[in-house]
Amino acid sequence: MKLRGYQQAAVNAVYDHLRKRNDNPVAVLPTGAGKSLVLAKIASDAVSRWSSRVLILAHVKELLEQNADKVRRLCPETKVGLYSAGLKKRDTNTPILVAGIQSIYKRVCDLDPFDLIVVDEAHLISKKGDGMYRQFLADCKVINPHVRVIGLTATPFRLDSGMICSADHFLNHVCYEIGIKELIRDGYLCPLISKAGVNRADFSGVHVRAGEFVSDEVDRLAGDQALVSAACAEIVELSSDRRAVLIFATSVAHGQQVVETLGKNHGIECGFVTGQTPADERDEVLARFRGDECDSLFGREPLRYLCNVNVLTTGFDAPRVDCVVMLRPTMSPGLLYQCVGRGFRLHPNKQNCLVLDFGGNIERHGPIDQIKPKERQTRTGQLPPAKECEKCHALVACGYANCPECGHPFPPPERESHEAQASEAGVLSGEVTDTEYDVHDVVYRIHRKRDAEEDAPRCLRVDYMIGLDHWQSEFICIEHSGFARRKAETWWRERCLDPCPEIADEALELADNGLLAATEAITVRSIAGERYDRIIKYRLSEIPNSALEEAPF
Repeated sequence: MKLRGYQQAAVNAVYDHLRKRNDNPVAVLPTGAGKSLVLAKIASDAVSRWSSRVLILAHVKELLEQNADKVRRLCPETKVGLYSAGLKKRDTNTPILVAGIQSIYKRVCDLDPFDLIVVDEAHLISKKGDGMYRQFLADCKVINPHVRVIGLTATPFRLDSGMICSADHFLNHVCYEIGIKELIRDGYLCPLISKAGVNRADFSGVHVRAGEFVSDEVDRLAGDQALVSAACAEIVELSSDRRAVLIFATSVAHGQQVVETLGKNHGIECGFVTGQTPADERDEVLARFRGDECDSLFGREPLRYLCNVNVLTTGFDAPRVDCVVMLRPTMSPGLLYQCVGRGFRLHPNKQNCLVLDFGGNIERHGPIDQIKPKERQTRTGQLPPAKECEKCHALVACGYANCPECGHPFPPPERESHEAQASEAGVLSGEVTDTEYDVHDVVYRIHRKRDAEEDAPRCLRVDYMIGLDHWQSEFICIEHSGFARRKAETWWRERCLDPCPEIADEALELADNGLLAATEAITVRSIAGERYDRIIKYRLSEIPNSALEEAPF
């Protein structure tokens, strides 16, 4: 087995780190990039070149089997052991031992000391508390104070504590990292695309507890039968040319609804696995979905659709997957990455992987090649205690929609969207998406930059209502000069027969008096990874009669 260039570069970076620094490195490689081969190479070199004893840790049996297989193929002359209750293996004295953390974390004293420990999915090591990984690694360090730890992961951060590397942690420094876009560009990962949906459920009122949406509240919204039926119909339509569709549901009850709806309304057999699915049944369902050939499946077609609940996020390798459906919202950027990552792998005749995001997750966290943990807030969605009226400058409580002093309407609140819809936001940074929206209402107001001087130029702010509690804003620089003013004049000429005013107040008065052409639709351009969208096209009604025209009598 020959390593790819970036895999060998990761191995070299790990070795360089171990030689030059007295702490523990992490190598970051995307899902599907072949972390198993990297750790297998490190383990085989450690045994064959430096006579070391190696432990490879993982948390699911699928990863244990993958890692053990890769090590055996790289160094067939070295005995590789397995320690896993799920796999019914209890090896202890082999030069290389592949072990499940749940099975081994209390049994350090039953094992000989290790010189090197390689942790797959290293983001699972908590930076605080006394979890299984922390307890086991601490005990290993007591037995051998010189043991070194290497972490491999696709997501080097945790929702509860941010980046996993720090000076006081078991993992200290990222020594190597390669991104998704580079591997797609070089033909090692599958390209990703997304499509927009039309079905919506409002998750904006769902509370957050312990860093994640409250599951009972999500279930009540996602489990609406009309929404489930509409979402399933949309999934079937958009995935009609797909060979393997992997669906992530919010709960067991929600997943059962999805499976039953696909069967009843569309005649589609959809597999279903949860944490409670018996092992034999789960193995058979996954084999059918992978398209594996085995005697127990004689006469049965491979599954095209598979729904799961919190099971197939890591360690599940099905290169056939060419459509990932997120029917659940999540506050965890790492979970989003792991779910979408099931479609990264290459497969014959697989041109791309379609991502259908019904949870607003890509819009919430950004393109998956730029996902980083957000800074924690003391209260989710916390608003400032007061706001300033742009017209009379009164300070009033944030709850007011209109200023109680002068009646001036406040701008629509800029709220983070939690709408459960199939988003067409770019899956990778830099992707450009143009979307046309019907405009339901337009609000005009005066805008001055915050902290600007009293005599600073002002703008005409225009807010377009393009959905339920969904607004798009733009700023027309009426009182500015140069290019900004020329741009404002062009905007004005397309809507009004009167000349463009020099003062923002005059422009607002004309707009409020109905002398601007009504905006019927706008086209909004979103560039994945950039903070703000912008309007690039309008559909306008006829321009009203000018205020300067003489009356006919």
